[in-house]
Amino acid sequence: MEMNYEDSYDYSYNASEMDVTPMIQIDGIISRSGPTCLKEASCVSVVAVSVVIFLMGFSGNALVIWISGFKMKKTVNTIWYLSLAISDFVFCAFLPFNIASTVMEDWIFGHFMCKFVPFVMFLNMFSSIFLLVIISIDRCVSVMCPVWAQNQRTIKKAAFIVVAAWLLAAAMSFPSIIFRDVTHSLDKTICFNNYASDHDNHKIVGLSRALVGFVVPFIVIIICYSIIIIKLQSSRMAKSTKPFKVMTALIATFFICWLPYHVFIILEMNHQLYDHTVLISGLQIGTLLAAANSFLNPVLYVFMGKDFKKSLRNTLVSRLKNAIAEDGQTVSRYLSRSSSMDARASTHI
Repeated sequence: MEMNYEDSYDYSYNASEMDVTPMIQIDGIISRSGPTCLKEASCVSVVAVSVVIFLMGFSGNALVIWISGFKMKKTVNTIWYLSLAISDFVFCAFLPFNIASTVMEDWIFGHFMCKFVPFVMFLNMFSSIFLLVIISIDRCVSVMCPVWAQNQRTIKKAAFIVVAAWLLAAAMSFPSIIFRDVTHSLDKTICFNNYASDHDNHKIVGLSRALVGFVVPFIVIIICYSIIIIKLQSSRMAKSTKPFKVMTALIATFFICWLPYHVFIILEMNHQLYDHTVLISGLQIGTLLAAANSFLNPVLYVFMGKDFKKSLRNTLVSRLKNAIAEDGQTVSRYLSRSSSMDARASTHI
């Protein structure tokens, strides 16, 4: 699937090949064929999974934004959750561009959007990852130094940290604006990463994103949750095994969602050494797993929280009660009017 948050060198494109059949880009790899996506089972499967990720991520994160932004008291935790949900929500909101491009096998949104869409998706991808790291560090500090954390954890400081995370994410996403470009082949428009002027830029961008977007965050998350688990075990603060299961799920989810994507992005740097079909399949799976992280985040980091679940339950229950009460009042008024009309009718008769 063509996911526009990839950053791979378009090694198949050549100016002398402008008269060949339309080409389809998959994470920087271009294959020559006609618009046959909906006729191929693999492509249909990728599109179907992408639509599911879009629907679940869009609705799930919208719910988190609604609850944490409007139904819960502003705290440091709600700042983390709200920012994470906004990041994943915007990421999912831009997925339809990639889904449409995959189905049509043509980029119809113009040169500006070719640069803007991947920039926004990279921006939200990196901000989401950085926020996961921030949440992990915050939890670790809260467990290790509860008194200090209680005095130092303020909403203003949390907001400042979030802004800093978004600025760093923007800096990491800027290469999409520089290197993203469009080209035309017959009646098709291709949005691709143009590293033709300097192949070293491809490796620099890919390795830096793998390092900053996966390796360092994963190490920090493992260290933080390892400290938390050791602290809880040594102090016997945990009365059940649920906290350990949740932390294990958080680490495993981050690892599974992001490792394949970065591995195949790095492998593609030396694409001549590998089978192109394997690279295409691996990049398809990697981009889908990376996108799936956007709807898994609210499940793991938010819905498992007691405060959020309580607010969600109270909000939904209260709305349901109000709806039932209003419906009951409407029925009562209807019955009262009906009985009075029947009484008047019987008097006239």
